[in-house]
Amino acid sequence: MSETKKKVRVAFFDFADCEGCQLQLTYLNTALLDILNSIEIVNFREVMHERSEEYDVAVIEGSITRPHDEERLKDIRAKAKILVAYGACACTGGVNGIMRNHTVKAALETVYPGRKDKMETGLIRAVDQVVKVDAYVHGCPINLNEFAAVLKGLLLGALYKVPDYAVCVECKLKENVCLYEKGQICMGPVTRAGCGAWCTSNGNTCYSCRGLLEDMNKQGQLDILEKHGVTVEMLKDKFSLYNGCKLEGNK
Repeated sequence: MSETKKKVRVAFFDFADCEGCQLQLTYLNTALLDILNSIEIVNFREVMHERSEEYDVAVIEGSITRPHDEERLKDIRAKAKILVAYGACACTGGVNGIMRNHTVKAALETVYPGRKDKMETGLIRAVDQVVKVDAYVHGCPINLNEFAAVLKGLLLGALYKVPDYAVCVECKLKENVCLYEKGQICMGPVTRAGCGAWCTSNGNTCYSCRGLLEDMNKQGQLDILEKHGVTVEMLKDKFSLYNGCKLEGNK
């Protein structure tokens, strides 16, 4: 009788976030069925009480905001062979990164008026601004099929390659009318693809929840803005909504 193959132990951890990506994972269903025989989930606060300090893959949701969060993340990194950041908060700092545009004191006074002294926070950072990240699953929330592809890649020893072309490519393939032609402001030209242009195909604009391209065509974006009478200032808030931690000067 052949020896039973040892399952890969996977642990999920959350930091500063809404836990929406974890909730998405509970809907994986058939997308995860073909790899469930190869993995063992040992930590997942949203769906189970059991916990283990022994795991091969650590999957991190949320941005890092406090000193003890940093210590906890470094401890997780030390124990894990592979660390995956998933969701905008973990990958780019997410909505929490908006705080980078303000002082900690001003942010606390705005969000927690009258209670700011009881709240602890600090410099908002994406996971890879604290520890080494091996794989990413971008988005807010994540794309379930992409998450399954990342896990499959880890099991096969081939890390999933995050798309590094613009959302506009996927939008064009779906034959959508450019939102700029409709008088809307869109981050698609400088945002990494992989979402299938979900928002722009369903009546919304792109807010760059998947993060900015590594080698974005800044001049191309500026040309589009000029053509449609949009200023850089008008685009500034959209840039910082999900990418405040990764913009120049904020790293």
